[in-house]
Amino acid sequence: MVSLPAKSLTLEEFLQQPETEPPSEFMEGEITQKPIPQAKHSRLQLKLGSFINELLEPPQLGMAFPELRCTFAGYAIVPDISVIVWERIPVDEDGTIQNLIPFCPDWVIEILSPDQNQVKLVKKILIGLAHGCQMGWIVAPEERVVFVYPAGQQPTVHEDPQEVIPVPAFAQGIQLSIETLFGWLRV
Repeated sequence: MVSLPAKSLTLEEFLQQPETEPPSEFMEGEITQKPIPQAKHSRLQLKLGSFINELLEPPQLGMAFPELRCTFAGYAIVPDISVIVWERIPVDEDGTIQNLIPFCPDWVIEILSPDQNQVKLVKKILIGLAHGCQMGWIVAPEERVVFVYPAGQQPTVHEDPQEVIPVPAFAQGIQLSIETLFGWLRV
């Protein structure tokens, strides 16, 4: 993750800059470029996002988005997966999803890459929780562990293969074990 000096930029000035690949985020006056995803990260992001959407979209409970920029309270974050409660998904006049998301997602999921700073991920989740996020996850593929940050509660660590990982209240239909999550890495 590369941090660039922000030169006292505002969120609006940051958003006027050209997009980077991989995307950059703006937190606490600092511009940070996300690392390029590696295979385990990419696989988990794809499978987890699809799994969540299969269970939340049909009953119109929520929707998962990969690499979605969310701007709020002077921050611009791009979680690996942003899950938004159905009623909060902004739509254009024609009923299609709006491009700009001017709020924090309801569930932030980050997948730890080998060269990524876990402290920055924790800060991102704590910022989200302070601005309406219901839950944050940090998925650590190398350790096969998930750190869960529920709003208003102590974080928990989940690594027992049979354990079902806690999810936000709106997603209670999701039953995902540690074994299933990290089993998606097998070929």
